[in-house]
Amino acid sequence: MDKLLKLMCKNSQFSTAELAAMLGEPEDYIKAQIKEYENKGVIKGYQAIVNWEDMDDSFVEALIELRVAPKKETGFDDIAEMCMAFDEVESVYLMAGVYDLALIVRGQTMQDIAMFVAKKLSTIDGVLSTGTHFIMRRYKDRGVNLTSFNGEKDERSLIL
Repeated sequence: MDKLLKLMCKNSQFSTAELAAMLGEPEDYIKAQIKEYENKGVIKGYQAIVNWEDMDDSFVEALIELRVAPKKETGFDDIAEMCMAFDEVESVYLMAGVYDLALIVRGQTMQDIAMFVAKKLSTIDGVLSTGTHFIMRRYKDRGVNLTSFNGEKDERSLIL
């Protein structure tokens, strides 16, 4: 993996001067390289990784698996494109295994996500079946630890 991109993925707030120092390159070269990546579409944007559990905003996320019948001309691309068009869909991935596509979906409630699956996803021509997994807690996201187990009391009960 490109060292510059790896550093930027680790922390997109590094300045070009910091990146240049870490990579042993001139700052002008780093600026030009970043601009080239942006122009080519290699860098699509910059986002913060937020621990939403520490915020008052309430929403529900789910991982939804789709088993689909690919189209002869376009394979999985048409169905993936249809899924990407929904505002509820945060991410779409082509997968190997029992299911073909995996979606990360966000809604205000579990019922919102259930209705989204029932009324929008499952009605797409070519969708054969779905599997919905509600995300209860994110421990790590894109390499960033979102929780600290130090000092947290485990309030689960042991059932024998």
